[in-house]
Amino acid sequence: MTVTAYAMVSQVRYRELKTRIALAAFIGCTALLVVHSVWPLIWFAAVLVTQALDWAVFRRFRREPDWEPDRPYLVLCCATTVLSVTVYAAISAFMWFKGGEVGQVFAMVQCAGGLLHVSLHMHHARPLLISAVTPHATYFFGLPLFSAVATQNWHALLIAIACLLYMSHLVVAVRQSNSTTGALQTARDAEQSARRKAEVASAAKSDFLAVVSHEIRTPMNAVISAANLLRRTRLDGQQREHVSMLIDAGDVLMGLLNDVLDFSKIEAGKMELESADMIVRDRLSTVVRLWEPRALANGVRLKVRIAPDVPSAVRTDPLRVQQILFNLLSNAVKFTHDGEILIAASWASGRLNMAVTDTGCGIPADRLGQIFNSFEQADVGTTRRYGGTGLGLSISRKLAELMGGSLTAESTDGEGSVFTLSLPMTAIEGEAVQPVRPVETSGSLAGRSILAADDHEVNRRILQLLLEPHGCRLTLVANGAEALEAASGQRFDAILMDMQMPVMDGLEATRRIRAGDVNGATPVVALTANALDVHRAAWDAVGVHAFLTKPIDPVLLASTLAQACAAKRKTAEVAVA
Repeated sequence: MTVTAYAMVSQVRYRELKTRIALAAFIGCTALLVVHSVWPLIWFAAVLVTQALDWAVFRRFRREPDWEPDRPYLVLCCATTVLSVTVYAAISAFMWFKGGEVGQVFAMVQCAGGLLHVSLHMHHARPLLISAVTPHATYFFGLPLFSAVATQNWHALLIAIACLLYMSHLVVAVRQSNSTTGALQTARDAEQSARRKAEVASAAKSDFLAVVSHEIRTPMNAVISAANLLRRTRLDGQQREHVSMLIDAGDVLMGLLNDVLDFSKIEAGKMELESADMIVRDRLSTVVRLWEPRALANGVRLKVRIAPDVPSAVRTDPLRVQQILFNLLSNAVKFTHDGEILIAASWASGRLNMAVTDTGCGIPADRLGQIFNSFEQADVGTTRRYGGTGLGLSISRKLAELMGGSLTAESTDGEGSVFTLSLPMTAIEGEAVQPVRPVETSGSLAGRSILAADDHEVNRRILQLLLEPHGCRLTLVANGAEALEAASGQRFDAILMDMQMPVMDGLEATRRIRAGDVNGATPVVALTANALDVHRAAWDAVGVHAFLTKPIDPVLLASTLAQACAAKRKTAEVAVA
């Protein structure tokens, strides 16, 4: 028997010590009322002595649960158990012989209760169970058998037989209890093992997504940034078209990557919603403006119809609303080759309803129920002919449900489809708060001194091409150690910091720069391909001014650096004052 089992029994006996003594006092008082004798008092004193001995012998298991006892100590434990139970159950013999018929009934009930008690609480350690059961069983079965033989009253054997039947049922019950306990423990162990495997799988998935995100964003930063730089140069019409195709393809690839990351967030229950003012007509116009060129290229008209009762502004999560509409329009444009696509907005009972109706190929009835499943499309050839991951509609429905709304679909094969988004929103009275859009202002970085750390040579060259036209002085370094060295000897207006770099990573470099005197208060802007929430939280912990992800948005980069430099100047002016 394992040490854990003995320690478990020891803990149970310790917790029930007061109960056993209180019960012994009650039994002693009852015996004293039935039989006026000094023996119940002597018995109770003996019980106290044996319980104290039991407490002392088993104490070591409680103090050292992992202790492995030797054989003599186990024998001592069993002997102590036999002694304490023999004394405790001895009152049954006294009541049997001195208490008359009432005493005999009391003795049998006492023995039966004792057998049940030790069977339930000591079955973890078989030697202790046997040691505890033997005295109770001897009294329980032996008393009626002894009386039958001594008095030649063979009817008393019926009591002995009943006692034997009780003990046999008790054995079956204990075995069943052990079996059930074992099955529950096995199930619990299996559940814990499954939970650990799920946690490991979740961690592996998160690590995989982080690596995929980083490894895709790094080269895409070069592709998209180079395309944006090329578009600034003098190009003829054909060259400009090629650059636009390159940028559009990059946007599609980044959209697919963001879909995968959003899907992972939703599945993990980590998607957070924001609340802000949204001007309905402006938001719909933005989405239409993104997809109208492609729709017109397919010969499809894109229309918007807003009911008169729709509020001009509402409070919701504008980004997620746009993301859902973007996915719905993407599908509509993708599968519609003639006719029109209509976005109709209406208002009813505090809900904004937006229906996207197309005259495309439609969805077969037997596939309509599956289009909202992850990685599902209408047929196996859809991905090959039209592209996509099959995540857009799944993410859109999950986002709608997170926002307290719904996304449903109706379709007729060969005639078109209607996707209806219904979201609860709060209508805003008066003028809505317009979001501040970053604007690239020429000269806003002129004369500024900026330190940029990135281990990728192409990324450093892109930063140079994007920022030097603004008139700033740019110092480029290849890792966190070089950034720390540069920041120790020269004051900068802002610092751009990558995350994963050799020698010293961006987080550690930022912490050390913060602790220094020269640039301790200089705003640090994280510019990294590590775009998961856990990475954002890590940067927040070291106190960065802003968190930007690759591929680089040139306008956002310039405006963020301008804000950081302005914040540095205000801090310096306050310090001087």
